[in-house]
Amino acid sequence: MTMDYIKSNIEKVRARVAAAAVRAGRSPDEVTIIAVSKFVEAEKIRRAMEQGLNILAENRVQEMNAKYDLLPGARWHIIGHLQTNKVKYAVGRAELIHSVDSLRLLEEINRQAQKMGVVQDILLELNISGEESKYGLTNEEFRYIINKLEDFSSVRLRGIMTMAPNYEDKELCRPVFREAKAIFDELPGADVLSMGMSGDFEIAVEEGATHVRIGTAIFKEQNTNINI
Repeated sequence: MTMDYIKSNIEKVRARVAAAAVRAGRSPDEVTIIAVSKFVEAEKIRRAMEQGLNILAENRVQEMNAKYDLLPGARWHIIGHLQTNKVKYAVGRAELIHSVDSLRLLEEINRQAQKMGVVQDILLELNISGEESKYGLTNEEFRYIINKLEDFSSVRLRGIMTMAPNYEDKELCRPVFREAKAIFDELPGADVLSMGMSGDFEIAVEEGATHVRIGTAIFKEQNTNINI
């Protein structure tokens, strides 16, 4: 089975990221591409890794762990909703947990990290658009957790993550990304602003994303129905 399309897809994504960065007066080197590997078999992921994409993201911890030993050299991120009873399977294996969306989840991550003797890097997930169908903290919840962070010695806040609504007109995503950037800029020492997916990553880069989460635009072959 030929997988040359993956190499071609990655080249196109990199070119689009670079062009968006330049339009915003940024260096393309400021933007990290995360390959979202959910529903993607290991051999296709290896092809992406051969092209230098070794930061991989899964929505579910069990999917990360199923691929963990198959893909040496991969750096794993968790980007989907994380249940507290799955935290122990993520801490210490996931380099970064993007989707911390409650104080209860933060407490459990801190507890498991303490047990393992590690400091777990996290992002706080914000629901800026207020969509009921999306996970994420409200602005009030976010501020409350920020004020409690010093109580959690085994987590390190790296920044924030957000998702824009799935607008047909992707320009409508821009205010969401712009607000996320304003919040990110207020966080001392923050270095990760995770926003933008296959359908809207160029706008996210223009608005300041440091990390974009891309699955379909990397792994989708023409006439397939993968949708990430």
